[in-house]
Amino acid sequence: MNWLDSIKWDTDGLVPVIAQEVGSGDVLMFAWMNREALALTAETQRAVYFSRSRQRLWRKGEESGHVQQVHDIRVDCDSDVVLLKVTQLGHEPGIACHTGRHSCFFQRLDKGAWTPVEPVLKDPETIYR
Repeated sequence: MNWLDSIKWDTDGLVPVIAQEVGSGDVLMFAWMNREALALTAETQRAVYFSRSRQRLWRKGEESGHVQQVHDIRVDCDSDVVLLKVTQLGHEPGIACHTGRHSCFFQRLDKGAWTPVEPVLKDPETIYR
């Protein structure tokens, strides 16, 4: 059996993926992969996701230059969530979020409202052309 066959793909052929920074342990982002994206990620050791909005493979950093080097690929106990241990490349400190922040999880619930608690490291207007 191929290792990809053990993944529990959803009805759209996708699996949720969490990208975690290897050094800090920060959760950088959440995305989706299809079979091809996961296979390419394992082969190249660079994160490749499936963009549901674009309906195509999305090589992290293809527009922004903020590439994720993959050190470890794990699956949870039910084989229905993938965890990537990554180094975020392309800007110091690494930017994983399209908002120009280190992590996509930059908002915290504070007194009934979502409040940004992480700074913008680089203006997104200068990242995406």
